[in-house]
Amino acid sequence: MFADILYDFMYFEDASDAFRGEKGTLLPLWKFEYEKGKSLSVTALCWDQKHYDLFAVTFGSDEFTQQGGGMLVLYTLGNPNYPEFIFNTVSGITCVDIHEHLSHLVAVGLFDGCVAVYNLQKKRDEPFWNSRASPGRHRGAVTQVKWQKDDLDGNHNFISVAADGRVVSWTLVKHKLVFTDTIKLPVPDTIPDNLKDVFSTVGTSMDFHKQKDNFLVGTEYGKIHKISKLYNRFVESYDAHFMNVTRVRWNPFHPDVFISCGWDWMVKIWDQTMKSPVFTFELEIGAAVTDVAWAPYSSTVFAAVTTDGKVHVFDLSINEYEALCQQKVVSKKTKLLHIEFNPVHPIIIVGDDRGHVTSLKLSPNLRKKPKDKKGQDLPMSSEVEIAKMEQLLSSLR
Repeated sequence: MFADILYDFMYFEDASDAFRGEKGTLLPLWKFEYEKGKSLSVTALCWDQKHYDLFAVTFGSDEFTQQGGGMLVLYTLGNPNYPEFIFNTVSGITCVDIHEHLSHLVAVGLFDGCVAVYNLQKKRDEPFWNSRASPGRHRGAVTQVKWQKDDLDGNHNFISVAADGRVVSWTLVKHKLVFTDTIKLPVPDTIPDNLKDVFSTVGTSMDFHKQKDNFLVGTEYGKIHKISKLYNRFVESYDAHFMNVTRVRWNPFHPDVFISCGWDWMVKIWDQTMKSPVFTFELEIGAAVTDVAWAPYSSTVFAAVTTDGKVHVFDLSINEYEALCQQKVVSKKTKLLHIEFNPVHPIIIVGDDRGHVTSLKLSPNLRKKPKDKKGQDLPMSSEVEIAKMEQLLSSLR
């Protein structure tokens, strides 16, 4: 049924890139549609880091006043017709993370403040661990969950952030989740002192540094906080956006660089040692930037999605000022909400507010490799990628 698409996925390279200069395109591949998810929004996407054809999709409602049930489904590229796993929930699922090494463990956060972990090896519809009866349950929608390294006793654990402003660590102990409050996000200075205990700062996005014990949390007020995981204290705060921060992510290669986006139409790239962004991009006036992701193959390539249905792909080493690709990939009036790069293959997946996930292949111009003095492609290495980004940063510093 999908022989032509499979052939494109494996072999097709857009020859017309040679006549476009530095510009590139996105080739639509598979579209993933689950009948029961069409009335819901795609609320999160996550690739399996061990099985590169498998990814998780979560469903819920993006309308605060129209909350109902949700779903966690897992698809493979080999079968876009029907999910490999389907789990239904009484509350909408808002975020998901697949364990990097134990890919049968899938953590989710829900709109009702619960977190849960599904074990794909167990043939049961309910999560194996659930915080529903826990006193540590969040008092607001969980916006992100992230797996961490096992603790000293060998227990698996993950961290969640939510609309109640709490950052909570969860440890899987036998059949229950044990919680530890890590830190509470500060409320803005504009809130009177006598009301600061009443208000909560909504944490909207979170990402952990790969080498250092600190992490970033974006907030609804536009600030990004850098927090020490070791000492549970705030290290730095950045006045990042005028409105809700929708995503914050560390660069996978350069240890000082992270990226953020928000409802203010902006994507910003930061050097953590500086209080101001080193790059600022205004994508589409009137269209919120709902997600942004770094490419796993280059320190200077990233892609963002906007509510007008477009995917924007940049490569800072080629053009520091504008996108190499701006392409509308969904029908009119459909909003794109999430984007993820495949860990290995040259494709991205995007999720929208109508329950669809679309996979797209990046044309050759969007994944160029650095060349040596003889014009040959250099093999990807962390040293080369760090040097590429450092060269950009040194001129801006």
